Amino acid sequence: MSSVAKAVETLRLVTSKEPIKGLAQAFADAGFELALVGGPVRDAFLGRPVHDLDFTTSATPEQSEKIVKPLAQATWDVGRAFGTIAAQVGPHTVEITTYRADTYDGSTRKPDVVFGTSLEEDLHRRDFTMNAMALTLPEAKLVDPCNGLDDLLAGVLRTPIEPEISFQDDPLRMMRGARFVSQLGVTIHPDTAAAMTTLAPRIADISAERVREELTRLLATESPRAGLEVLVESGIADLVLPELPALRLESDEHAHHKDVYQHTLTVVEQAIEEEKRRFPDSPPDVALRVAALLHDIGKPATRRFEAGGVVTFYHHDVVGAKLAKKRLKALRFDNQTIDSVARLIELHLRFFGYSEQAWTDSAVRRYVRDAGEELERLHILVRADVTTRNKRKADRLSFAYDDLEARIAVLAEQEELQAIRPELDGEQIMSILGLKPGRDVGDAYRFLLELRLDEGEIGVEEATARLRAWWDNR
Repeated sequence: MSSVAKAVETLRLVTSKEPIKGLAQAFADAGFELALVGGPVRDAFLGRPVHDLDFTTSATPEQSEKIVKPLAQATWDVGRAFGTIAAQVGPHTVEITTYRADTYDGSTRKPDVVFGTSLEEDLHRRDFTMNAMALTLPEAKLVDPCNGLDDLLAGVLRTPIEPEISFQDDPLRMMRGARFVSQLGVTIHPDTAAAMTTLAPRIADISAERVREELTRLLATESPRAGLEVLVESGIADLVLPELPALRLESDEHAHHKDVYQHTLTVVEQAIEEEKRRFPDSPPDVALRVAALLHDIGKPATRRFEAGGVVTFYHHDVVGAKLAKKRLKALRFDNQTIDSVARLIELHLRFFGYSEQAWTDSAVRRYVRDAGEELERLHILVRADVTTRNKRKADRLSFAYDDLEARIAVLAEQEELQAIRPELDGEQIMSILGLKPGRDVGDAYRFLLELRLDEGEIGVEEATARLRAWWDNR
């Protein structure tokens, strides 16, 4: 059996079993067409697992909901105005969308939703030919008016209609194309690529939330590098993430054989490899990947040319953290992600001081304290940031970080390193010194915290004596 025949058989098996079989029959009995469409059909031909099921239908959203409700454990709106309802049908999460023929008017960020009248019309308005295949139900007939199967087998990303029209209708399709390059390992047809470059400015018509979601989905792929390169080469990144293409102009002070842009893409790849090694069964850590992508964006603003042709980027970690916060806020990332990314960028250089001279225990404690909940991510980012081709240097840095992690583990066994606090809290400080809430209490707490970091646990009695001596000598 050919791979195509196997894929069709897989789709038939999925759709011929209950409860999907009953769902398809219910639409047919009500006089409406129903077809499995898009990603599930494409993935079956690629030999990838078929998970969530997307359907398209001639029924309106209200009619679809009426048909589905008796068969579903739950139904909910995911975009009724756009013709879509969702439901939990047995073990399957399904989305059912009315045939569409929507277009953008070119002046707003939302499409003008127009419901279509046929399956073929709906398939022609989809983003790419490989997503414009459908399996009609219940008869399980493959419908492929745009030759999507040929493009899929050839690994070519092409739009069903002229790319200029397709991307004018929904400019976000250009970013989606970049994601598919990474996700599916395909190449973009030259005509489609040219249209992406020409129409890149239209991405400004898309809301920041939709741009963020597509960028996040790209970064969550197993190998986002190729998709990121598409965004940069097409000019789309100039609008959605201008800090990334700006790195192409800079030279990395650690390795002059490559610019900071190429270094950054390598860091992203290495961070993903290390992430998978440490947490093989966990979902993609998007915050870590964003930090890897943005960790050096402070370099263009801090580049200086010193005597002898040396290039420096002093304080690019601090500047980069501020720039990252600004960019991620503009892209409407959540506050937790913004804070995590900024913290990682701010701290990503600190380890290199350890590689030159071993730290005291107090310095290790401060490293852990400052990293806080980001410590594991920081471990990954710092290791990924070593991209030198000098094997001796790479080994030295790797061994040094092995040593640092080992020391952190040893200290963690001796004390609760992740939650370093003084032996005395604010209430105790006020009681011992006879203070009311105010700046003096904060100063006293910081004194005790530094004492804790420098000397480890000293006990409540000793901490009290030291606090009284510090207060008397102020």
